Amino acid sequence: MFTGLSAFPLTPLAHDAVDERSFIGLVERLAASGVDSITALGSTGSYAYLSAEERARVARLAVAHAGPTPVFVGVGALRTSAVLAHIRSAEDAGAAGILLAPLTYQRLTAADVFELFRTVSEQTDLPVIVYDNPGTTHFTFTTELYGRITQLPGIASIKIPGVPADPDEARKRVDEIRAVIPDHVTIGVSGDALAATALNAGCDTWYSVVGGTIPEPALRIVRAAREGRAADAVAESERLDPLWALFAEHGGSIRVIAAIAEHLGLVGDRCLPLPIQGLDENQRARVEEMVGDLRLDG
Repeated sequence: MFTGLSAFPLTPLAHDAVDERSFIGLVERLAASGVDSITALGSTGSYAYLSAEERARVARLAVAHAGPTPVFVGVGALRTSAVLAHIRSAEDAGAAGILLAPLTYQRLTAADVFELFRTVSEQTDLPVIVYDNPGTTHFTFTTELYGRITQLPGIASIKIPGVPADPDEARKRVDEIRAVIPDHVTIGVSGDALAATALNAGCDTWYSVVGGTIPEPALRIVRAAREGRAADAVAESERLDPLWALFAEHGGSIRVIAAIAEHLGLVGDRCLPLPIQGLDENQRARVEEMVGDLRLDG
């Protein structure tokens, strides 16, 4: 399950409540597109802004409307007890796996994070994706910590934040990680702009923001890489350079991908949880122009 394209949909809000109709539409669209898995309640899914009840409901909706497509559910929280409660909700929903981020307000140590994953591994039979995203969690994993955590039972995949842009350096980084983790643990990449480079370098999975809203170009990149057509994967990614540039300009992907989903009519206007305001009108106009230029609305 932990290979190929895992699509991360938005959890759209309307009037400060989960827009269930739009969320169902996103999930059904992803399942129909042929993505390999759907990850609900990732960072793109704004899990940290939702109540426990909202998160449990979103998990149930995702599984109910994904058909045969496996659904992974984000369970990160500040307290271990809350993480375990979210895991119970994911289990009750029928999730195929869980995505665990070490959220922090007080700075976490490597020992803190290891104990979090150790506790979780003892408390659930669901496979666990280790979520390394220092830009949102403010915790950075070391390669040594990858190795320690992936020795725990039930760890199925790690989601690394990116690879070097140079293909040789990317391969070296992936090989470095591969050397310290068990063979059954897959390496997945986020950081959409370098996904083609990472897949060509030996990553097994793309945990994808763009794949959660416009899966077709992401699927083309993954299929090319899987089939050994490295140059085609890179060319398809380079075609999306204007999108990657907007992600970088706005300090991440969430505001841009929300604007795209709103422009395409997949979700309602201003779908992000407050206080996140999203893009202003001029910024939205640039996003809409980019969508048209790249024919992402087809």
